[in-house]
Amino acid sequence: MTKFKMLVGVFSLLGSFYISSSLAQEQPQAPELTFAFEVLAEVADPTVIGTLPNGTRRIVDILGGSFEGPGIKGRVVPGGADWQIIREDGFTDIDARYTLETDQGDLIYVSNIGIRHAPPEVMSRLNAGEVVDQSEIYFRAVPKFETSAPELEWLMKSIFVATGERYPNGVVIRFWRLH
Repeated sequence: MTKFKMLVGVFSLLGSFYISSSLAQEQPQAPELTFAFEVLAEVADPTVIGTLPNGTRRIVDILGGSFEGPGIKGRVVPGGADWQIIREDGFTDIDARYTLETDQGDLIYVSNIGIRHAPPEVMSRLNAGEVVDQSEIYFRAVPKFETSAPELEWLMKSIFVATGERYPNGVVIRFWRLH
């Protein structure tokens, strides 16, 4: 039997399993989310690098802040940043990297990749530093955490999603653990 015929057989078997499995259950149950913690970060005015083929590159330095959730609390270590590309229509690609320090002195590295968008007039006002209605903005991210603290290992063994709110001198990020 050729490799091709074997692959066709495997895919046929998987296809019939999927069809019978999906028929047995009308809609799969969505995973649950549990609130993990909230970050309140103070940020500097953006440094605009310039216009590139894919948008305007800017860097927003993270100056500090705090975080807190059930069983976890601490500060945002100054020195991180959010490297952004803002497209012509205001759609923003976010790449934020920063460090958290718990009240016990444990360090957590955060890499938060996300997007932010809203109607063009809202994004224009937001990017100009104005306060806007946060319900008009879609601001979501997928964070990854790294830490050597055994009691915080759960951060590295789960998938998280984040919601964000941007204000003139700060950002509120809420992290949710996916079960």
